[in-house]
Amino acid sequence: MTTYDIIFYLFAAVTLLSAFFVVTNRNIVHSAFYLLFTFFGVAGIYVMLGADFVAIVQLIVYVGGILILLLFGVMLTNKITNIEIKTDSINALPASIVLGLFTGALGAAVLNTNWKVVESPAPEATTTALGNLLINEYALIFELLGIVLLIAMIGAASMARK
Repeated sequence: MTTYDIIFYLFAAVTLLSAFFVVTNRNIVHSAFYLLFTFFGVAGIYVMLGADFVAIVQLIVYVGGILILLLFGVMLTNKITNIEIKTDSINALPASIVLGLFTGALGAAVLNTNWKVVESPAPEATTTALGNLLINEYALIFELLGIVLLIAMIGAASMARK
């Protein structure tokens, strides 16, 4: 096993383990923090696959935007109501049965597959080509999108102020 394989399995283990804790933890704030590690693991897998632009977008959009928004929303609403926010796992038995069936089917597929090791060249960076496209061919659309997002942010701030 190469170093590349070990790093890939490490990212996969972090992603799967933290995703498991996201859905099984009863405290929603702790689940949100585990979701942070899940997003980082997915970004690491994207890097290992040679999709560096998608990995950076994963970090900026999900970790930087959605998860921080979720954490602030949960923390702010938790302080307003003085009620501890918890989740209930009502359907644990049916979910466990479906998970067992899915795991068995996936395990059977993995064991019955004829695996071949193929040496492939190292993946090339995608950010240079995308950056050239955004600056050269799609510059006007890129700038208009920035203006639309700025208008949306100003509108959201004015609505929240009232």
